[in-house]
Amino acid sequence: MENFCLMLFELLLLASIVSSAFIFLKFKKRLKNLEDIEKDNFLLKGRIKEMEQDFSARENTYKHNLSTLQESFKLERESIQEKKIEIQTKEKDYENTIVKLQEKLSEQQELKAKVVSQKKSSEVRLGHIAETLAPFLDQFEFEPEQCSFLGQPIDYISFGEEEVTFIEVKSGNSQLNSKQRHIRNLVKDKKVNWKEIRIK
Repeated sequence: MENFCLMLFELLLLASIVSSAFIFLKFKKRLKNLEDIEKDNFLLKGRIKEMEQDFSARENTYKHNLSTLQESFKLERESIQEKKIEIQTKEKDYENTIVKLQEKLSEQQELKAKVVSQKKSSEVRLGHIAETLAPFLDQFEFEPEQCSFLGQPIDYISFGEEEVTFIEVKSGNSQLNSKQRHIRNLVKDKKVNWKEIRIK
């Protein structure tokens, strides 16, 4: 019995040793895993810290760039506003200048119309004077005593010894009107007749 108890004790002791060794190995393995985890955790913390620093640097860069862009945009908007005001001012100045020029042009046109009217009136008066004085001028080839003044549509008719002549006096650059040209063409085509009318 004593041997059995001793054997049982040895078995229990052996089982306890094996169990302890197994637990120790398992614990050692877990301890190693824990160390690996702690090492990985340390590396991960370092990586996270680096990423945070990198993110912070990028964030600062983005903030700086954003601030620069906002400032540039603000200056550009102010510049555009100033240019807009300048353009509006110039536009008003140009509009005022155009109005003044149109007024001056209108005045000049009225003045020109008056001058042209006066010139035409003067030319007409000079033409009438020239028509009246024509028989007494050196350029007049006919005898004044043989000429009769009509005025319209032909100025004079000369009743010469050998022919009857229709005379139109023109001064300056004046031209025959359509009716006068028609009469001239009839005379040149010898479509001139004599008609005697007797009244009882």
